[in-house]
Amino acid sequence: MKDFCIIGSGISGSTIAKALSKKFSLDVYDKARGIGGRSSNKKLNKNESFDHGVQYISPKSIQFKKFIKSLISKKIVKKWTGKHLFLNTDKKEDKKHTKIIGKKGNNAISKYLLKDINCNFNSEVIKIFNKNKVWEIYFSDGSKKLYKSLILTCPFPQLKKLSKKYIKHSFINQKIKMDANITVMMATKKSKLNVSSYFFNDKILGWAGNENSKMRFKSKNDLWTLQSTYSWANKKIDKNRENKKLNTKIMIEQFFKLTGIKKTKVLFSLNHGWKYSSNSKPLRIKSYWNSSLNLGVCADWFVGPRLESGWISAKDLFNKINK
Repeated sequence: MKDFCIIGSGISGSTIAKALSKKFSLDVYDKARGIGGRSSNKKLNKNESFDHGVQYISPKSIQFKKFIKSLISKKIVKKWTGKHLFLNTDKKEDKKHTKIIGKKGNNAISKYLLKDINCNFNSEVIKIFNKNKVWEIYFSDGSKKLYKSLILTCPFPQLKKLSKKYIKHSFINQKIKMDANITVMMATKKSKLNVSSYFFNDKILGWAGNENSKMRFKSKNDLWTLQSTYSWANKKIDKNRENKKLNTKIMIEQFFKLTGIKKTKVLFSLNHGWKYSSNSKPLRIKSYWNSSLNLGVCADWFVGPRLESGWISAKDLFNKINK
């Protein structure tokens, strides 16, 4: 029996897995088809792809800046240069704002951290049970695995459903509302436009990123990732699957309207809904560890809406486990 079962391969899961792997045996499970969680990268073909989750990283804390600097030196991540248009008049632009992206995709950090760790995908956890200080993990395919310790990194609503009876802390009873996001990936005919991204001041569309500008590949088309505002997505997300065509059309039309780019034929489009994208209100704790049950929780929603928040939460949990 291995020491740790870690659910989730995003920044929190990959960070805690890497830290614990130096001393413990462990496995990582994710219900998705690949590594990254909300920093996922969607392949269009062998070379071209879209960052349809986290758009970029802008380190704030000293520790995370140091971590990112080490990844730049290892050519895991790089700076995203170019013309980034800040059009949101409701917010003040930070002129020193650095945009860091994965060398090959924004799931590069998780891939790097998990490169020597056993990961299992298409593995959805449906139930957990603690019996005689052993965790029984039940999966949607009918299988069951046993571990000494369990770490969950899932969004708050999923965490509460899975583990409420085992978590002895007030945070589990809080009303944590995670914001949704709807992302549209699209390909259009090549244009002469030289813009890397747009940050809009709009009720529907919040962001547009030019994937070509990330210098990962050369494409004969323009590839754009469009992301909605939280407020619009919160209203649309529950019916996004059945209204994918309509929501995609609305976001694409809004893109052409706001940018002033001449409307052209959309050669490819794909809609991805993130029901639990982020939590903008930090909790009083950064992670949770129950040493009597060997149950831990770390995730970005403890700390804030940014990818760095998930990293901070995982580091905090590692410190609690090692006390």
